Amino acid sequence: MKIYAVGGCVRDQLLGVPVGDRDWVVVGATPDEMTAAGFRPVGRDFPVFLHPQTHEEYALARTERKTAPGYHGFVFHAAPDVTLEEDLGRRDLTINAMAFDESGSLIDPFGGRADLGAKLLRHVSPAFAEDPVRILRVARFAARFAEFRIADETMRLMRAMVEAGEVDALVPERVWQELSRGLMEARPSRMFDTLRGCGALARLLPEVDRLWGVPQRADVHPEVDTGVHLMLVLDVAARRDAQLPARWAAVLHDLGKGLTPRADWPRHPGHEELSAELARAVNERLRVPNDCRDASIVTAREHGNVHRALELDAAALLRLLERCDALRRPALLAHVLDACEADARGRAGHEADAYPQRGRVHDALDAARGVDAGALAARVGPEGAAIAAAVHQARIEAIAAALR
Repeated sequence: MKIYAVGGCVRDQLLGVPVGDRDWVVVGATPDEMTAAGFRPVGRDFPVFLHPQTHEEYALARTERKTAPGYHGFVFHAAPDVTLEEDLGRRDLTINAMAFDESGSLIDPFGGRADLGAKLLRHVSPAFAEDPVRILRVARFAARFAEFRIADETMRLMRAMVEAGEVDALVPERVWQELSRGLMEARPSRMFDTLRGCGALARLLPEVDRLWGVPQRADVHPEVDTGVHLMLVLDVAARRDAQLPARWAAVLHDLGKGLTPRADWPRHPGHEELSAELARAVNERLRVPNDCRDASIVTAREHGNVHRALELDAAALLRLLERCDALRRPALLAHVLDACEADARGRAGHEADAYPQRGRVHDALDAARGVDAGALAARVGPEGAAIAAAVHQARIEAIAAALR
C-alpha cells in the first residue's frame, strides 16, 4: 500500500499559497484492507474512505470509462493494480494531476509543474471531453487564477463538447454548485468570459449570454455594452468582498435589457420588472438557494429605486424598505445594497465613486426599525388596521426626522 497527496493541495503548495483540504490516493490496497486499517468507507460510486484520526479523504486509485452522456455516465474501476499515473491521467487539468509521495518527492507525469510556471490551464488527456462538468471547472479555475490563460487546444475541446450537446446533460444542482464557487473567486468575470468563449454560457444561462451587444446610454454607461457592464459589476462586487447572494444578484440584475425592443435602446424603459421575472425563472431552473434567489429578484426589481434613494422622501423610502422586506430581513437588504453599489461602480471610470444612497437607505431602515410597534398598539387599541396605520405613519415620521 502506497499513499500519495494529490490534486489541489500539491498545486497550491507549489504555488506557495495556503493549502486547504488535502486529498489522498491509495495505490495497491483493497477496500477490505482499508477497513481493516481503521478507515471508514464513505464513497457511493467508488471506494473513498475517511482517515480514522484526521478524517481526510483517502480514495483508492481508480480509472473510469464513459458509458452514457452527461457527468453521471461513468463506470469506475478501483483495484490494487491501478497505478498512480493511471489515476492522475483521468483528472481534468495538468496542474491538478500531480502528486507528492510519502517522502515529499513530486510525481508529475503530465507536465503540471511546467504549466504552473507558464500560467497555463491545459487538459490532461482527450478523456477530458467525457465529463461536461470539466468545462465549468476550467471556467472556475480561470476565475481563481486570473493571470493564467486557457490553452488553445483545451478551449477547442471545450467548444467541441458544447457543440456535441454534453453541456445540455448537466443537472441544475451541479451547474449551480460550480457557478457559485466560481462567483466567489477573485475575478468571477473570467468564469463568464470562459463559458461565453466556448459557447456554454448560451446553453446554461442564455438570459445572461444575450446581454452582450445590447447598448446602454453612453452618458450613464461609458462602457455602453450591457454584457461588459455586467462583468464590471461582478468584479467590483468581488473586490468589495461581497457575499454570494450579492454577487449572484449582480449577475441577474439587468437581464431585462436583453429583451427590451430595439426601438427602446439604449434606454430600456421598464427593464427592472422584466429583469425580476427573468431572474425568478433562472433561479427556479437552477434551484438556487433562497438567500441568493431573493437577493437577485429584489435587486433586479428595485436597483433603479435604490439608485434614486437620494431623491426619495420619507414615505417613498419606507415603501422601498417594505418592498425589500427590509424590516423583517435586514440581511436581505444588505445584499441588495451591496449589489446596487457594485452596479453603480461597475461602469468605466466610475469604479471609485462614492455611493451615498447606501447610507440614506440604512438611516431610513434604522429609523423605521426604531419605532416601538408594541407601545403604539397599546395606545391605539385592538383594531388591527388602526395599529398598522399608526405604525406606518410613525415610521414615516421617524425616517423624516432621521433624514433631517
